[in-house]
Amino acid sequence: MDGCIRYASIVAIESTSKVDDEQWLAYWILYSFLTLVEMLFEPVLTWIPIWYDIKLGLVAWLVLPQFRGAAFIYERFVREKLRKYGGNLVKVGHSPNKGKNKFVEAIIPKKGEHEAY
Repeated sequence: MDGCIRYASIVAIESTSKVDDEQWLAYWILYSFLTLVEMLFEPVLTWIPIWYDIKLGLVAWLVLPQFRGAAFIYERFVREKLRKYGGNLVKVGHSPNKGKNKFVEAIIPKKGEHEAY
C-alpha cells in the first residue's frame, strides 16, 4: 500500500491540478504527525489490542479519494491553526519572498546555511 501511496503522490506532483496536490500534501503532513504520536505513545498503544486496526482504518480514511479525509482534517483543523499562529503564511496570493514572518524565516535556511551539511 505504501508504494501505491508514493506513486499517487508523484502522479499528483506531475499533474496540473492543485486539488490532488493539496490532498497528498495534507496526507503526508497528517501521516507524519500520526507516526510521531505513535512513537511517543508506543508503550501505551501496545496495550490496545486493536490499535493497528484503528490505525489502518484511519490511514485508509485519510488516503482514499472517496473520503478525502486528509484534505478534510487539513481544511477543518490545521489551516485554522496556521492562520491563527502562522500569520500571513496561508493567505491567498501571499508571495513567499515578500514580508516573511518569523515562522517562515525559522524553517527556511538562509543562503549558505545548508552548505555545512
